[in-house]
Amino acid sequence: MDFLAGLPRPSSSRLAIRLTPDALRQVRAGHPWVYEASIASVKGAGPHGGASGDLAVVFDDDRNFVAIGLYDPASPIRVKLVHRGKPTTIDRAFWTQRLLAAQERRQPLIDRGDTTGFRLVNGENDSLPGLVLDRYGDTLVLKLYSAMWLPHLVDVVPAIADAFHPHALVLRLARNMHGTPLHGLEEGDALIGVSPPDPIMFTECGLTFEADVVHGQKTGYFFDQRDNRELIGTFADDCRVLDMFASTGGFSVHAAAGGARDIVAVDMSAPALAAADRNIAHNLTRNEVAACAFRTETGDAFEVMDRFTRKGERFEIVIVDPPSFTPRQTSVERALQSYTMLAERAVKLVRPDGLLLLASCSSRVTADEFYLTVSHAAARAGRPLEELRRTGHAIDHPVTFAQGAYLKAVLARVP
Repeated sequence: MDFLAGLPRPSSSRLAIRLTPDALRQVRAGHPWVYEASIASVKGAGPHGGASGDLAVVFDDDRNFVAIGLYDPASPIRVKLVHRGKPTTIDRAFWTQRLLAAQERRQPLIDRGDTTGFRLVNGENDSLPGLVLDRYGDTLVLKLYSAMWLPHLVDVVPAIADAFHPHALVLRLARNMHGTPLHGLEEGDALIGVSPPDPIMFTECGLTFEADVVHGQKTGYFFDQRDNRELIGTFADDCRVLDMFASTGGFSVHAAAGGARDIVAVDMSAPALAAADRNIAHNLTRNEVAACAFRTETGDAFEVMDRFTRKGERFEIVIVDPPSFTPRQTSVERALQSYTMLAERAVKLVRPDGLLLLASCSSRVTADEFYLTVSHAAARAGRPLEELRRTGHAIDHPVTFAQGAYLKAVLARVP
């Protein structure tokens, strides 16, 4: 861990933070964020304010300890909380305890024995705000969403080693950190072991997948839809399936393993679809997968769906799992319009009595807004839905505060 020598260290002094009454109530109720506008006073900061990663202690008006977090001067969410209740020491032992607690929440998934790829730490929802840790077998991927973590890596990385003993730990950085001084670190660096030169193999519900943990999207794979992928597999026997926004083929592989006779996977990214082809190939030892006719098509989802409609293409199952449409609050209306257009197109491609799975990962779109939009769009297209199930977050993506919820999906029969 030679890289640790070049990293900054947290300041030995702590910032003392007092909040507005409303913000204090929210923190005591469990909210993990303190916005800049909610801070009534800061003591202990230097002439230029607190530094990134400084420990910030929230006190009430009687100087009683309320919570402690990491200071982030580059964000309107100025303090991200890691602990509340009684005073505690933030050190390697503290981070180790946090990591082990996160693993314990996922123990039912681990105990299944057929899944070696999943999320170990889900940011704020595991009291480690702005930090994600994903497991791919014995390789872990640490993704940071704020530079406030850099001074704490000197303790966090050894804590990860203590808790999980990975063969390798790969560093990934959110887009907002590009251009941030990284003190010698680079995207894709190995903080433990060696960065893998090839995709990592892992299992999901007994199926084999690959992930490019150094260059792939996010940390290499999207674990959050695992439960929905498994669900689709239970309905796929002898079905023709359309997998829109297919990415690296997670839904397609589960559908093929479930007995689908024919699958068309569509995505804008040719490299992602090439990975989908390989993920199908990794599972050809299963008779169901070997018997499935699988093909990919690169293109814009809306254009491809319109073309399929004109050609009279129909499917027993249509899966629509688009990326987030809401990078900011002002884009919510536009996102709802996109879901409307997708639902209208998707239902036209479903054979009578077939199934539609339509998902949203747009955190700023509420579940009620999403379900109502999809339902109304399908009805206007003349194919009203019979909802079978609404789904949310899997066990490895826990939600502990309102803004932490983003994933929702509806599985419906289309008469």
